[in-house]
Amino acid sequence: MRLTQPRLEPLPEESWDDETRELLERLRVEGRVFNIFRTLAAHPKLLKQWLVFGNYILYKSALPPRDRELLILRTGWLSQAEYEWGQHAVIGKRAGISPAEINRIKEGPDAPGWNEHDAALLRAADELHSQAFISDTVWNTLAASYSTQQLLDLIFTVGQYNLVSMALNTLGVQLDEGVAGFES
Repeated sequence: MRLTQPRLEPLPEESWDDETRELLERLRVEGRVFNIFRTLAAHPKLLKQWLVFGNYILYKSALPPRDRELLILRTGWLSQAEYEWGQHAVIGKRAGISPAEINRIKEGPDAPGWNEHDAALLRAADELHSQAFISDTVWNTLAASYSTQQLLDLIFTVGQYNLVSMALNTLGVQLDEGVAGFES
């Protein structure tokens, strides 16, 4: 973690007002609300609006879940967002990414073992991260198998998780209990 202490403490449950409680109760998983949500609860209106977009990207986009998670994990790695990486290593495994592949994401699109499509996804994340642009070569590779909606969702997925990574890193959101971070 870049910061060992949060700059903005997650809001304790006893401090939740009615609006915050209504918002966070819907996000409770196995009895707890993740640190990212309790931290962003400092600004309930922002959290509420961001969740609409975030839920689209995570649950309703046209991308196959495995592809989405490759993009998210690569973006989290490039941003050195350990919180994001740890959470999505878990989600990525559920989406069909093997532990070996999760580790290989750190090496990038030129690591041995990626098929052309997966390498193009990782390269798209790299290019968007470093240049805010996808090259013609990568675009054309992905356009050969993706619909227009999937291409748009790819761009917005990387953008969403770049934004989230910036917030997590800057705010110092700490790993949730049981999440391994970069050691996943």
